[in-house]
Amino acid sequence: MKYVSTRGYGRDAQLGFTDIILEGLAPDGGLFLPAGYPHVDAATLASWRTLLADEGYGALASEVLKLYIDDIGDADLRRLCERAYAASTFGSTDVVDLVDLGEGLVLGRISNGPTAAFKDMAMQLLGQLFEYELERRDARLNILGATSGDTGSSAEYAMLGKHRVSVVMLTPRGRMTPFQQAQMFSLDDPRIVNVAVDGVFDDCQDLVKAVASDLEFKAAHAIGAVNSINWARVVAQVVYYIALYLRTTSAPGQRMSFAVPTGNFGNILAGHIAREMGVPIDTLILATNENDVLDEFFRTGVYRVRAASETEATSSPSMDISKASNVERFVFDLFGRDAARVRSLFGQVASEGVFDVSGTPEFAGLRERFGFVSGASTHADRLATIRALDARGVLVDPHTADGIKVASDLLADGLDAARPIVCLETALPVKFAETIREALGRDVELPAQFAGLESLPRHVIDLDNDVDALKALIVGRLAALPD
Repeated sequence: MKYVSTRGYGRDAQLGFTDIILEGLAPDGGLFLPAGYPHVDAATLASWRTLLADEGYGALASEVLKLYIDDIGDADLRRLCERAYAASTFGSTDVVDLVDLGEGLVLGRISNGPTAAFKDMAMQLLGQLFEYELERRDARLNILGATSGDTGSSAEYAMLGKHRVSVVMLTPRGRMTPFQQAQMFSLDDPRIVNVAVDGVFDDCQDLVKAVASDLEFKAAHAIGAVNSINWARVVAQVVYYIALYLRTTSAPGQRMSFAVPTGNFGNILAGHIAREMGVPIDTLILATNENDVLDEFFRTGVYRVRAASETEATSSPSMDISKASNVERFVFDLFGRDAARVRSLFGQVASEGVFDVSGTPEFAGLRERFGFVSGASTHADRLATIRALDARGVLVDPHTADGIKVASDLLADGLDAARPIVCLETALPVKFAETIREALGRDVELPAQFAGLESLPRHVIDLDNDVDALKALIVGRLAALPD
């Protein structure tokens, strides 16, 4: 399996998986994807169903990932997956589980990892892959990332103790919940550097891309990525779509659907890839909050990024994103993998902040060809959904509530989608205690492993929204690292 950029780089370079996971962003500013998606048939899915039941999630992950990875031996890949998805990390070898919500909806619980967010599903594997490949190359990697809430803590906990890796993680100052901040800022490790940027998540993401686009600086300082611009993040998430499909269905070829709250499009992109592989997924329901860039695009064909001043601070803060990086990967597929067209469209975004493909035949056939529908949710919707589900004995976080609300509304409006619909959980409610308290009038029970977290000392550096200041910080912190 070889990889190419959405903007054309790599078509003749024969890039392998381990090359691109250490690169992150492609040199031409595009995002890496496999040259083609592997296809799985009914017999393969049946064998995976047995494997998942008998040997657990790690075994399934290694079988799925070997379709995309031919530069790590099968035995090593199996070992890395078993380490990443150990019962000691995720509570059981099942790793993911399901809760029936009634009316054809099922909650897909994918937040059982150490930081109580679905991002652990990919980050734990990414930590293992980085460590393996850096040892093999006798190299080091300095990760530069941005987080709107959960990516940062998942990445930092996954990279702790990996002496060949350091992390500089940018956060939008004051935009995360106290619990999210505490998870990150309480870490006291010279290889983990938290930076609070004067701006929104999109500003943080722009800074990461600006540094990654300076190829000389990137090479000199071995800069890598853990955001979902890194292909390994996305392909790791494909696995849980397959696992949830196998655990939800029983008959060969049975179709089902997913509802996915998303801000940067990485989570639902993994569902799109699973569907392209031949997993019988009928409909992909995309849910946003008030920052509805993605909903607008999938409804109208207009992709219009918002300025920081237009990006609302909401009660589902991990989705407070107005520049969805991973939509570029989908647009690449939408237009038949035409790299020149992708360069043109995202060149328009860079210069004008918008592109419009509403009049194209590709957009006209989007629902039929790719299965996407979309909708948006509000703060009042989140509170009402949390209350309604709590009355049934199920407590969800506000992002998950967005997904369930949008799915319920679309079904009420006549959406023809195969049931069951698995609504993906984003995080555990404990991370958003203030909103839960507002919805239910009571505090969330704090799991024992998080007791006292918010009272720990904080380790965070304030930074202006300035790429030169960020580069100077990176150089200074790297120089101070222990050997």
